Amino acid sequence: MFSGGGIEKRGISKAVNKRSSSRRSSSSSTGSGSTSGSSSGSGSSSGSSSESGRSNNSGSSSGSGSGSGSGSTPLGSPPHVQMASHESLNSESKSSSLNSKLGHESLTVREGTRTLRPDEPTLVPGEHMEGTAREVTYLCPYTGPKKGTLSVTNYRLYFRSPETDPPFELEVPLGVVSRIEKVGGANTSRGENSYGIEIFCKDIRNLRFAHKQTDPLYSSQHNRETNMTVFRRFRILQNFGVFGSGPIYQENHSRRMVTEKLLQYAFPASHKLPFFAFEYCEQYPENGWTVYEPIAELKRQGLPNESWRITRINEDYELCETYPAVWAVPAAASDTDLRNVAAFRSRGRIPVLSWIHPESQATITRCAQPLVGVSGKRSRDDEAYIQHIMDANAQSHKIFIMDARPSVNAVANKARGGGYESEDAYQNAEVQFLDIHNIHVMRESLRKLQEVCYPHIDNAHWLSNLEATHWLDHIRCVLSGALRIADKVESHKTSVVVHCSDGWDRTAQLTALAMLMLDGYYRTIPGFAVLIEKEWLSFGHKFAQRIGHGDDRHQDEDRSPVFLQFVDCVCQVMKQFPHAFQFTEDLLITVLDHLYSCLFGTFLYNSERERMEKEVKTKTVSLWSLILSNPSDFENPLYNPATRHHVLFPLTSMRHLCLWDKYYCRWNPSMRPQEPVHIRFKELLHVKGQLERRVDELRRELAARQTHDSPRVTSAIV
Repeated sequence: MFSGGGIEKRGISKAVNKRSSSRRSSSSSTGSGSTSGSSSGSGSSSGSSSESGRSNNSGSSSGSGSGSGSGSTPLGSPPHVQMASHESLNSESKSSSLNSKLGHESLTVREGTRTLRPDEPTLVPGEHMEGTAREVTYLCPYTGPKKGTLSVTNYRLYFRSPETDPPFELEVPLGVVSRIEKVGGANTSRGENSYGIEIFCKDIRNLRFAHKQTDPLYSSQHNRETNMTVFRRFRILQNFGVFGSGPIYQENHSRRMVTEKLLQYAFPASHKLPFFAFEYCEQYPENGWTVYEPIAELKRQGLPNESWRITRINEDYELCETYPAVWAVPAAASDTDLRNVAAFRSRGRIPVLSWIHPESQATITRCAQPLVGVSGKRSRDDEAYIQHIMDANAQSHKIFIMDARPSVNAVANKARGGGYESEDAYQNAEVQFLDIHNIHVMRESLRKLQEVCYPHIDNAHWLSNLEATHWLDHIRCVLSGALRIADKVESHKTSVVVHCSDGWDRTAQLTALAMLMLDGYYRTIPGFAVLIEKEWLSFGHKFAQRIGHGDDRHQDEDRSPVFLQFVDCVCQVMKQFPHAFQFTEDLLITVLDHLYSCLFGTFLYNSERERMEKEVKTKTVSLWSLILSNPSDFENPLYNPATRHHVLFPLTSMRHLCLWDKYYCRWNPSMRPQEPVHIRFKELLHVKGQLERRVDELRRELAARQTHDSPRVTSAIV
């Protein structure tokens, strides 16, 4: 067992995309210089400029928050650069300094064939403006209202206020939006800022914008003709004495325009529109779609061997539409056996290998619940199949079946035709229940956590309020279950079968975390990408339903933070073993932000089959393209490669767990570090590289000296 103390690391090293930022700066009529830095990619996700108005000099402070108001990052920089913390201290803004170089508000720059105003965002490839509303007030819960311009594109919402120096900026990828509500009515709202819209986001925060109830005729590039028609109508009425001779006002339609555009592009699936990922066409040095290849990953694990074979029986997704095309199954099981077992498992999700121990050959296999029902049905084929899995491990004559559900829930599932394995029917099998609650309980727990963390934190009752959410209780249950699986495989050399009800939620959490503990490869940057691709994406976690990509049904019962819990658990392990992971928390935050953003095609749809049908790999960009093209932005300077051969057994008692405040509380300026840690990480990585090179030089010198000084050995003359 490898142990280590938890170290909390904050911040992310940011690099500005030269290509995208230079598109704006080089086209400026003033010829101002572009920002520095060099990262590839250009998607933008979040916002920048701080609500305190302090200038930013070195990138964003929070890894990759989607949509925020924190130190202004150039909108053409990589998505992980722009996903900065909402309302963060503006200690790291680069685009704000660029804007200050550009000069006056009236200055415009040219983007392609269209002239951009300073209050409009630099567009990423595939992005276009949909409308602009001026004299809108952003009601910041931390630093008060700010008046500025609100722009909507087919990818994001962008707000800019010139009231601070540097200007305050806020961005929100529209994929982050959960629901939109109008606040106040045209004839009923009273008081300042009582008329506008409120945007509820999937990443813990809410945003509110106030519009004027009556306003001089506004302009929008898509409504100019309408505006002129309204203007003429009001002028005619005024000439006939209907209105006085003062300025002409109309009921403010900017709110209507913003709301309509937001609804249309935040919920493309509900409006039969494509996701923005199909429009985004940035080029990256690395192709993230090639990071995971099923056969190559199975070969890395030593498969096939005499006990396990690789099959393409599901190549057309006919046997199980939610499983991948390539499986690893016991060599003793024929294709006919597989079909018979599929008929007895929920959704046809039979036990398939996830991971095999390189020495003991103990395995982790995953599946769905058996269709036992109230009558207690049995399947000889299923029982024999479980026996084949046990026999493939010669070092143990027992097998554990880990049921993720509470035992009460497993029994209740019998009434719906499901259930669990009987130890009487499955010889040499021991069934254990891990007491992890269902998706509805988890969704309610996150809702309570959001109330505790946003917008304001009650310091006097922080611990009691946090305890009442039960969020850390659920994290503990998931971690404890994964630890139990890892212990059975590593310490007891026993194979484990894991399932919940359908095998795509809690099962994915448990298998992925257990594999992370057992195999150091999954704790590297490319290995973590493989782990997510394999255990979550290929095995059919229903991302589209759990996240609600492009869907306006915010009260859908299928939504649940299952993947968020998994990433939270990974962070808990990272804090206990800071030297065992090649990446930092910033990679985790980047993954979560783009889970919602719909900028990349990685997390779209519910299964491998759906992604194949939609041609996601050929028509969208992979999130791993961004990450693998900018590995230094996520590297952990404390990483020790020797830990790849260590097995991690984290402590899972409540006193060793803590809330991941860098993610859940990142929108609150008071919860962020005063100094961005990612800059120090960059420095440490540079020093580490220098020391490693010096060590190599000294080793070569020592080897050369030993070769030169070694005495000649002469053979004895007999």
